[in-house]
Amino acid sequence: MNKLREIECFIAVAEMGSFVKAADELGISKAAVSRTILELEARLGSRLMQRTTRRLSLTEAGSLYLERCKQIVAALEEADEMLSLGASKPSGLLRINAPQTFGVLHLAPLWPMFMQRYEGVNLDVTLSDRIVDIIDEGFDMAIRIARLSDSTLVHRKLAATSVQVCASPAYLEKHGRPTHPHDLAQHTTIGYTYSASKDDWHFMGPDGPVNVKVTSRMHINNGDSCVAAAVAGIGITRQPTFMVDQHLRNGSLIALMPEYVTSELGIYAVYPSRTHLPAKVRAMIDFLAEAFQQVRWAET
Repeated sequence: MNKLREIECFIAVAEMGSFVKAADELGISKAAVSRTILELEARLGSRLMQRTTRRLSLTEAGSLYLERCKQIVAALEEADEMLSLGASKPSGLLRINAPQTFGVLHLAPLWPMFMQRYEGVNLDVTLSDRIVDIIDEGFDMAIRIARLSDSTLVHRKLAATSVQVCASPAYLEKHGRPTHPHDLAQHTTIGYTYSASKDDWHFMGPDGPVNVKVTSRMHINNGDSCVAAAVAGIGITRQPTFMVDQHLRNGSLIALMPEYVTSELGIYAVYPSRTHLPAKVRAMIDFLAEAFQQVRWAET
């Protein structure tokens, strides 16, 4: 017998003082109620009720057990209510993973705005450039910058960013300016460790696709460090426009070979499932989609 069913029967009999009334309330037979109470007493090894032909009363053990059972039922009802409210009203802890630089530059200013709008939501944000397993590592959602067109992940596109090849004026003055992707084979480059294509750089130009194998003097697993090395004149790098936008505007980096397009990456909110999506996750996704409707780096 299910323990919750036993508790339900016991509370009904105790409060109504009758097996017949309890059976009517529960929609089962009087015999089923009597059997349930007998099995409960046998399992507990204690008599819970005194029964006579005229009346039914609780023993001392029965009174104590009734009080505790009511507490259990109240806690279950509270849990049900909490989840029901959570399904419609954003609340609770929201764990998010996002890329380091994008998180610092473009998400950090948004977190306070979100928390002011949704006061019932607390945030736990982890910034990391590695690709996390959001289910195994307990994240509610993640922000990914990638090509996910053929991905099995549930995702929503928030914005897009192109990848720009660039170098500092000092580097170009010393080593010359490449005018074709094949020229990059003669230059020093700065590679991003987590790049899917590593040191194979791909372009689409006026005459079609061009692939070139570059020589990276440095490999770094952080985009900010790649940009800093390029600004310092170490070599040529390729980074998303959301990261190099300000450097291109102030002249500390110069865009190279604009007629040769590299890749466009989507910026996505990724989450485990569309089914029973928590309100806190839905609120964050909608908030970010609204925030990134117009992005300045797209103008670069």
